[in-house]
Amino acid sequence: MKAIQFTSLGLPTEVLKVVELPQPEPAEGEIRVKITKANIIPADIMFIQGMYGIQPELPQIGGFEGTGTVDACGAGVEMPLGAGVIFTGSGVWAEYVCIPAKTAIPKPPSMSDEIACQAFVNPFTAYGMLMEADLKAGDWLMLTAANSAFSKFVIQLAAKRGINVIGTVRSDEQKQALLDLGAKVIINEKTESIFKTVKTATDGAMVNAAFDAVGGPLGDKVLNSLNFGGKMFVYGALSLTPIPLNNGLLIFKNLTIKGFWLSTWITSLNREQRTAIFPEVLGMLAKQDLKADIQATYSLDEIHKAIAHMERPGRTGKILLDISK
Repeated sequence: MKAIQFTSLGLPTEVLKVVELPQPEPAEGEIRVKITKANIIPADIMFIQGMYGIQPELPQIGGFEGTGTVDACGAGVEMPLGAGVIFTGSGVWAEYVCIPAKTAIPKPPSMSDEIACQAFVNPFTAYGMLMEADLKAGDWLMLTAANSAFSKFVIQLAAKRGINVIGTVRSDEQKQALLDLGAKVIINEKTESIFKTVKTATDGAMVNAAFDAVGGPLGDKVLNSLNFGGKMFVYGALSLTPIPLNNGLLIFKNLTIKGFWLSTWITSLNREQRTAIFPEVLGMLAKQDLKADIQATYSLDEIHKAIAHMERPGRTGKILLDISK
């Protein structure tokens, strides 16, 4: 089978190679999935560089999120061959992958593969972080990297709940589409004062919570925009620099900073919560009550072009891999 593999850590465009590998066989409790579409997310890039929460086992196939059809079942598994599934796991950028059957999510029949391959990480992270933030209608939420696929899901979910969203971007051209999606205020972090704009927008109240994907100096500006008792949830480090913390700010404004990782959040859910949340999120995606933007699709052979496009400034939609070709 064809796969995208790396044998050393480094920049994806330097270490990723298209290789031919034996087709994997499902072990007990596993299914083999014939992959049709796969997503490219920031976690993939960090994983390839050895900067993610889990480390690669070299040689390693890239990719965490995709969709496809059940191709074979291991011992103890009874699933209909050809059934569509949504899944996460390492080694998704390949024609086939074996995953634990219990982790596969049935793909709604009305959901396209283009949506299904990005239906897990970003939508469920957005849902989970809003759940953890425990915001109410009328509260203010701030997002860094507001033009990301994740932030677009947050904006839509928050708007449905009456939560006011302020986002930061790096270009004026990105503003209007996010306002149309439901954000109240979008700030160009390069040209506008974040603190002053937030203070004006909230009539001095400042924001109740913030979701930060960037860190560094921008993270510090966001912390300064929180109100008394405000909470910051950190889920990324795009700047590759830590947030410079002001001890006095944390103490006297009683601020809370908390990390968020989807895997940890999901394991914290009880059976009843999972039974309710999973169909709710997938249902919104299937009915397009939650919209996902797609900018371009590439083949496995075009992986370097796909990565370069994914990392291009000003990108407005997801970059996908079409593995069905």
